[in-house]
Amino acid sequence: MFGHAPAMQNSLPADMISNWLARARPDTAAGEDARAPDRQPVHTVYGGAHLFRAETASKLGALARRAFETYAPTPRDLAEIVGLKAGTDLPALVHHRITEKLQREPIEDYRIDFEDGYGYRDEAEEDEHAVACADELARAMEEDALPPIIGFRVKSFRPRTRARSLRTLDLLLTRLAGRTGGRPPAHFLVTLPKVDDVEAVATFSEAIACLEEKCGFPADSIRTELMVETPGAIIGPDGTCPLRRLVDAAAGRCVAAHFGAYDYTAALQITASCQRLHHPACEFARQVMQTALAGTNVRLSDGATNVLPIEPHRPGRDGPPLREEQQRENRQAVHDAWRLSYEDIRRSLAAGFYQGWDLHPGQLPIRYAAVYCLFLEGLADASARLRQFIEQAARATRVGNVFDDAATGQGLLNFFRRALNCGAITEHQLAPTGLTAGELRRHSFTSIVDERAKTQA
Repeated sequence: MFGHAPAMQNSLPADMISNWLARARPDTAAGEDARAPDRQPVHTVYGGAHLFRAETASKLGALARRAFETYAPTPRDLAEIVGLKAGTDLPALVHHRITEKLQREPIEDYRIDFEDGYGYRDEAEEDEHAVACADELARAMEEDALPPIIGFRVKSFRPRTRARSLRTLDLLLTRLAGRTGGRPPAHFLVTLPKVDDVEAVATFSEAIACLEEKCGFPADSIRTELMVETPGAIIGPDGTCPLRRLVDAAAGRCVAAHFGAYDYTAALQITASCQRLHHPACEFARQVMQTALAGTNVRLSDGATNVLPIEPHRPGRDGPPLREEQQRENRQAVHDAWRLSYEDIRRSLAAGFYQGWDLHPGQLPIRYAAVYCLFLEGLADASARLRQFIEQAARATRVGNVFDDAATGQGLLNFFRRALNCGAITEHQLAPTGLTAGELRRHSFTSIVDERAKTQA
């Protein structure tokens, strides 16, 4: 009825097409890195360098378990604190997962702090602490007592503190290499605070490269992360955002950018009573971080809730037990701090910041409560959507049609990777997605679809 189809014609010369294709950069789906990233922890716990010991992670875990057992002993208690719906299985499941996590792996990432959490100390004292921390790190490695990720934060590389920062970096890494024969912890990081100067980041990276060589560490075995906590890191003097240049200056070492809400808001002259994690100024900064670093291997981390779950009343070692009124006030103080943290963490998660700081062991239970609720609440819907996406994509690829929603598929895949890594779900709960654990470890939605299309062809 329509007659014969016209002959296919094209106008672009073949040699020009070949040239353009050769010049194209490798393509990756949105949210999919060119190289598979390491596991991203859900938090980083900071503690002063003067307090660090080989058993620190174990002790903090014990304190977190005690807080959870004391102030959220049952699923009903947890549901009332964070506002979970009654009459569902969710409170019991979340409570069980938190209990298991605090027993198995209470801390995912720990940072030994020589900056804000360390305070002002004289040169000799910091020298001693740098060496002592190296000794404790080596002992923890021998005893297999380290959390999955470990590192330390030095002072900034601004002119006033650069010499001190370099000395601490040198002393700690040199001592650690001597104790371990040049073997660093498995996932070892050094954090540089208050970055806004490309030259400072480049010098920091050069110093680490030099120390790796001099101390006998494997090349590129020490990774770095940058603290975004000054307005100049968001918008530089020339009116542009320097974040990408700061990361590039790290010469491939930078794996994370952490937002420091309180230094940032203080630098904007926001009064202390109004400084909070989700001040509008902080929302803007986080959105700039996301935009500037999208499509890179740099993980993003939010700051901490600075209202800590600390009881106002403590029983004396040999004194009388707390009165009922004091116990009630303790419970109220901890619950109020937990609710605030829970709200802050859920907002961060909704905004795409899957990691944040914890400053006190009592914050660990509510960190996992917020993360696990996010993943478990969305599990059924995400499972159905991912299964459908994979099946539709494989069919479309098999018949030669274009499937243009790989970004959504990758986002769903990332949802399950994060949930599995942090302990919110088990491999058994992958079944409704149609995925195997092996496929999930591929990291790439498009590679899963391509492989299935080949096997079904």
